[in-house]
Amino acid sequence: MSKKFVYLFREGQASMRDLLGGKGANLAEMTNIGLPVPPGFTITTEACNDYYALGRNLPEGLWEQIGPALGDIEKATGKKFGDKDNPLLVSVRSGAKFSMPGMMDTILNLGLNDETVEGLAASTQNARFAYDSYRRFIQMFGDVVLEVEHHEFERILEEAKEKQNVNYDSELTAESLKGVVEGYKRLIQRRTGSPFPLDPMKQLEQAILAVFRSWNNDRAIVYRRINSIPDNIGTAVNVQSMVFGNMGNDSGTGVAFTRNPSTGERVLYGEYLMNAQGEDVVAGIRTPQPIKSLEDENKAIYAQFVETSNSLEAHYRDMQDIEFTIERGRLYILQTRNGKRTAPAAIRVAVELCREGVISKEEAIARIEPGQLDQLLHRRMDSEAKLEVIAKGLPASPGAASGKIVFDADEAERLGHTGERVLLVRTETTPDDIHGILAAQGILTSRGGMTSHAAVVARHMGKPAVCGCEALRIDYAHNTVTIDGVTYPEGTLFSIDGTTGRVIKGAVPMIDPELSEEFKELLGWADEIRTLKVLANADNPRDAQKARDFGAQGIGLCRTEHMFMDPARIPIVQEMILAQTLPEREVALAKLLPMQEEDFYGILKVMAGFPVTIRLLDPPLHEFLPNVEELVVDITKLKLQGDREEELNEKEVLLRKVRALSEMNPMLGHRGCRLGITFPEIYAMQARAIFQASARLVKEGCEIHPEVMIPLVIHVKELAKLRKVTEEAAQTVMAEQGVTFSYTIGTMIEVPRAALTADEVATAADFFSFGTNDLTQTTLGFSRDDAEGKFLPAYLEQNILEHNPFAVLDRIGVGKLMKMGVQLGREANPGLKVGICGEHGGDPSSIEFCHQIGLNYVSCSPFRVPIACLAAAQAAVSSKGQ
Repeated sequence: MSKKFVYLFREGQASMRDLLGGKGANLAEMTNIGLPVPPGFTITTEACNDYYALGRNLPEGLWEQIGPALGDIEKATGKKFGDKDNPLLVSVRSGAKFSMPGMMDTILNLGLNDETVEGLAASTQNARFAYDSYRRFIQMFGDVVLEVEHHEFERILEEAKEKQNVNYDSELTAESLKGVVEGYKRLIQRRTGSPFPLDPMKQLEQAILAVFRSWNNDRAIVYRRINSIPDNIGTAVNVQSMVFGNMGNDSGTGVAFTRNPSTGERVLYGEYLMNAQGEDVVAGIRTPQPIKSLEDENKAIYAQFVETSNSLEAHYRDMQDIEFTIERGRLYILQTRNGKRTAPAAIRVAVELCREGVISKEEAIARIEPGQLDQLLHRRMDSEAKLEVIAKGLPASPGAASGKIVFDADEAERLGHTGERVLLVRTETTPDDIHGILAAQGILTSRGGMTSHAAVVARHMGKPAVCGCEALRIDYAHNTVTIDGVTYPEGTLFSIDGTTGRVIKGAVPMIDPELSEEFKELLGWADEIRTLKVLANADNPRDAQKARDFGAQGIGLCRTEHMFMDPARIPIVQEMILAQTLPEREVALAKLLPMQEEDFYGILKVMAGFPVTIRLLDPPLHEFLPNVEELVVDITKLKLQGDREEELNEKEVLLRKVRALSEMNPMLGHRGCRLGITFPEIYAMQARAIFQASARLVKEGCEIHPEVMIPLVIHVKELAKLRKVTEEAAQTVMAEQGVTFSYTIGTMIEVPRAALTADEVATAADFFSFGTNDLTQTTLGFSRDDAEGKFLPAYLEQNILEHNPFAVLDRIGVGKLMKMGVQLGREANPGLKVGICGEHGGDPSSIEFCHQIGLNYVSCSPFRVPIACLAAAQAAVSSKGQ
């Protein structure tokens, strides 16, 4: 007996998302709770996966199950598929387990041909509607299934409007639409070499195959990669009886959210168009009406829709995104799903649902996507700035951005990869623009509403967008945009404000955001729930203060080499490096000591009451010296001048020293604790500076917790030697200053040997901090700088690696070393504190792993502290559930 590949809507359940996809499961759920859902059936995700496993062929038994399912729809509707008198028309839509709006393909009005279109015209007594539906079907089928370019159909449609002298599709007569249909069919014959298929069963088979194929189209692959959706789950196919919003002025279609997806306000939010089909609303071809105005147009339908929306939100216990159609005054619900929303909206909705008693604090925490919080933690336009506002559109996605305008997604991607900040400017975006949207700072369109493709995708990505800016006149042929008679070429600097809809000429000053009360409340709940502490990486008092403002519980990494990069200090640092004897070096170190003391004083004071982990000097010394090539050029110029002998000699001495210090592989060379072993006086100076700053603060009554971190150890003997240097500095300072203070000494686990011998290393350490940037490099044997620019993209595209290991922790390799390091370290030293300070400390997936292996804290950049707090709470909720 063959596998069951086809489920009628009434046979499905909400729990069958893996098999039926999100859309199919929701259609089944809505059908079973009695909502007005047009009948249909779902072809399972297993059928899609089998299709690919069979070399892109339909699995055995699938087609035999489709016939009876079609018969069930025919019985429910009283119409017959392919019947020339009373034809059943269906939509064919994709629907994966996870929502991927617009990334895969949809076909509407399937089942029309030269005979059934006449039957549809007769049964509805509306020839214009019938031929409008037919031309839409041919265009969609031609684009999606037969791969004829969309714009070629649009050209024929525009010519028909010009010929009839009308502006909108809905104004075309039946005769004009017949001409469009014939033009479309001729186009398909010309482009494909075959006539448009007129057999409805053949149409259905080809449409199902096209939806399966669309699972692996470029935009779907990019979207899955961006949103960490697995490639192997496949898409379901939903075949559903058509209902028509384009049957006249008593029909319409729309998209609505049960709450505002930009702000989270509890108010029905959306748009609709009368005498239109759903694609008209989301494609941005016509400017829709706000959902509230439907009350004036049809009070009864509006009341029914409000009631249905409230029921759906109550049932799913979350904000819903609902697609609906009105056919001759009757409401139908085509889809509901948890609505995509901005970060501010996500937080407000979750907090208010918790306040309303609908969900718990733990559920509210779990509802927020940590990565979304980036939207709240960056800058917005300075309200005091003078703005040259040149146009205004719809505020489709909040936030602000500046960049050079570009009109093509490929160009946006190209420039984005070079580091250019660009704004993608389009008439409207389509799913094929996803790569350009990803690369751009923001999106600006001349058409489309708040639920257009550009708006939905921008909100989900956290990028600002202004849509429906009708003042824009875009000329793709010459790559220009004209606004109020002024033409701006590609590359002109624009700014957009997605919160107000303003388009501004030039760049605009930005200011830091303010966190909403709901956000603060949510973070308060996260603090109650999480067990991991969240610290920050900060190298100066300003960043330390920012970290405290965001809720950091200390500094997990203070990189002292960043303090040496000050132009005023570089000459002294170079003097230290170039010293030939210990006395010469100590002269330079004596100059650096008070500077370092002030550095540490400022950071420790800001973080009074919290731990501050200070890493002693880590990078190779040659990084503080001039570039070899630049020195050679300078020396050559001096030789040609011939009259600056003293300066020439100095440069030649410097060049010899730089060359002597240069290394073939500096990442694995003379750096980290190896510097401390060969030049212990450097680490002794830094330790003294830390403790002198500590002594001053103790005298001032501050509670301080300095932690000295020795980097890059491979052997316990290294740590023991440098621990002794540090302890001697502490004892000396306490004796000199007549004060006592506590401190700890630990190490950074950055190379595999340190993790493998963690039981030995822990005997000389008070804490471990995993430096996962270098641990990833040394474990994988990848140079981060070389890998990301050269071969790593190929590894990701070919699924050799699931994620970029420098962004998401490699749990299987690097993670195994970390787990071993924690277990061995705590066996030898039960009181050992363990954390992570690599960039993975701000990544939600990596934070979850840190929670699982029992770390005490994570440390990340100041702006990622709230993200880390939320991710740590989610990890605690998840582990409790397991």
